[in-house]
Amino acid sequence: MAIKITDECINCGACEPECPNNAIYEGGVEWNMADGTTVNGNYTLMDGSVTDAHAGHSPVAVDVYYITPNKCTECQGFHEEPQCAAVCPVDCCLPDEDCKETAEELLAKKTRLHA
Repeated sequence: MAIKITDECINCGACEPECPNNAIYEGGVEWNMADGTTVNGNYTLMDGSVTDAHAGHSPVAVDVYYITPNKCTECQGFHEEPQCAAVCPVDCCLPDEDCKETAEELLAKKTRLHA
């Protein structure tokens, strides 16, 4: 399951540098698969669509930091717990019930992101 940032976010930015997948972006900023990963060329997103790794995608949120579930691995294979949640001063980094993945799926995603 990916992590999401709720509307309680105070935009402190503490979470962004902690993400090993560069899945966290400032509100309103486009994201792409290549940022902070080794992904190049075409990549299949969670919804089954295919994108170029360097193609920009619409922000998930405009007013607060956000996490793109396509890159979030809950820090599996990197840390014992999601680092965004560990450093968040207002506890607004929570499991995203809309993006349920097993530990095995998250580790496989990590492998695809960092080949």
